[in-house]
Amino acid sequence: MRFAGRSVIITGATGGLGRATSTRFHNEGANVALVDLSKNELNTFSQSLDSGSGNVITIEADVSKDADVKNYIDKTMEAFGHVDTLFNNAGIEGNISSLEEYDEDIFDRVMQVNIKGVWLGMRNCADAMRKSGGGAIINTASAAGLMATPSLIAYGASKHAVIGMTKSASIELAPAGIRVNAVCPGVINTRMMRSIEEQTIPDNPEEYVKAVSEKTPLGRYGEAAEVASLVAFLASDEATYITGSSYVIDGGLLNA
Repeated sequence: MRFAGRSVIITGATGGLGRATSTRFHNEGANVALVDLSKNELNTFSQSLDSGSGNVITIEADVSKDADVKNYIDKTMEAFGHVDTLFNNAGIEGNISSLEEYDEDIFDRVMQVNIKGVWLGMRNCADAMRKSGGGAIINTASAAGLMATPSLIAYGASKHAVIGMTKSASIELAPAGIRVNAVCPGVINTRMMRSIEEQTIPDNPEEYVKAVSEKTPLGRYGEAAEVASLVAFLASDEATYITGSSYVIDGGLLNA
């Protein structure tokens, strides 16, 4: 298995993309640290994932808090001895609203989680990866980070920032053998899209699904497992010369 003996931290682990990616790494032999806000959801997911192998741990954390981020890295080091991959995946969509009516508290929270959380993850993981001789960081950005996002101004702005931070971090961390890349999913069949659908067309969210699917060249939403495959590739030895890049996985929607 590609990741046998390696240690992977996955933030936002109980969301759709987090679950799919955690499952992918676990099935390929990795030691997996599941990080999220809800202890109950973490425990439930961990039990479904781990058959008593002992290579899965759960860590409750708010990724926007430096102490929590340091703790999830320390707990991973204690359990597995090293950190090889960080999937910096925790993120929230905020709400759908015009920029003039956007709620300030929600705007601030989106920035805290989606930008500060990614920065703290990279900052605090760098030293652990140096001790391991290098590693791979994969940040979850979005196709929204490469386009205008009217009515989703906080989310779009935050994902533009993730792409910018990915580029900067890749240069700074390259001498330590740490590669930093981003994935930019389009419409993926997850809870986040359910929220966006329901906020956009409350009376008929299926109409949103139909319209976006018809606009997408491949004719459908993506699945979380498809994004997980890209994350696994970027973390693997097949991608050892790739850093500072952002990979769009959107069924062709961005170019439509």
